[in-house]
Amino acid sequence: MAAQTLTYRDNAAKCRADADAATLDNVRDRNLRAEAAWLAMADRQERTDTARAEREANVTPRQDTQ
Repeated sequence: MAAQTLTYRDNAAKCRADADAATLDNVRDRNLRAEAAWLAMADRQERTDTARAEREANVTPRQDTQ
């Protein structure tokens, strides 16, 4: 799901740009919170993808004994 992680990071970058352009404190704060949330989702997705890949790499093929 690398594409999903990139989408999350792109959204975070947009929120950061919106925060930098904001003239109102509450709008800037909202965008900074949104950026933090997007980055957290991206990090979580990366950890999930890594764990899934490791788990799938360690699976031994099952042998039927009939």
